[in-house]
Amino acid sequence: MTTTKRIAAAAIASTLALSLSACGGNMNRSLYSTAQPVVERTHYTLDLAGGPGGLSIPEQRRLAGWFEALDLKYGDRVAIDADTTSPATTAAVAAIVDRYSLALSDQAPITEGFVQPGYTRVVVTRSIATVPGCADWSDDYDGNYANATSRNYGCATNSNYAAMVANPEDLIRGRESDGRPVVTTSNRAIEAYRSGNGTSGAGSAAATAGSPE
Repeated sequence: MTTTKRIAAAAIASTLALSLSACGGNMNRSLYSTAQPVVERTHYTLDLAGGPGGLSIPEQRRLAGWFEALDLKYGDRVAIDADTTSPATTAAVAAIVDRYSLALSDQAPITEGFVQPGYTRVVVTRSIATVPGCADWSDDYDGNYANATSRNYGCATNSNYAAMVANPEDLIRGRESDGRPVVTTSNRAIEAYRSGNGTSGAGSAAATAGSPE
């Protein structure tokens, strides 16, 4: 082999080694997808003027309008600052929350700022699930000598899963059993939907949406 051919062969081998090492840096040789749902929480706060007698009618209407603007729904958690409110105010807020078939959470998250004396802070915690980086079609090589999965592997399944789950918090920790058959709970929700009664029958069924983690 001449010197020129040897140099050319060494250059080709070096280029191939560099390309394979670059491709192997992010290789996933398992069937577990690296594209996993990520749950993000956002806290919304509203301070209401409430005294020992509870919330006034204008403040109740303001709270109801705020919930409507937020499009309060299943999966949202509603809590109040228990240190700054009276039992009458708690009952008034709980009654409005019950219209959305939710229940007040026992624990309020830490929020910025402080609550002024005579005011009650209502906190709505909303979680969303997304799969960052999907879809990923950055694999631009044909050779797959390690039989590895592509970077886009699992993006479609997990993105659809994150979009369809009713309560994103369930992706962090699954729902604990209360001892009743699953069919009993699901049938109660279906009956409440068919009857159009979303406060009495479905209120207790969806109460877990407002419960703490």
